[in-house]
Amino acid sequence: MQKKIYVAGLIDEGGEQAINQAVSAIPGVTSCTASAMKAQVLVDFDESFEGVEDSINQTIAGAGLEVLT
Repeated sequence: MQKKIYVAGLIDEGGEQAINQAVSAIPGVTSCTASAMKAQVLVDFDESFEGVEDSINQTIAGAGLEVLT
């Protein structure tokens, strides 16, 4: 499944790289592309991993970004 997550607080390339690394390390995530310009994180993941969506949101929030709903 692919999910587009809008975020606040992603302001530079360093933040993009940090988010890409942190989210990509979550079991079930197959790819992650953070974009400061678009204020979004595009994540591909396997839905069969229990709690993967919550883990993604928690990881993004834990990096100091606000997940917008």
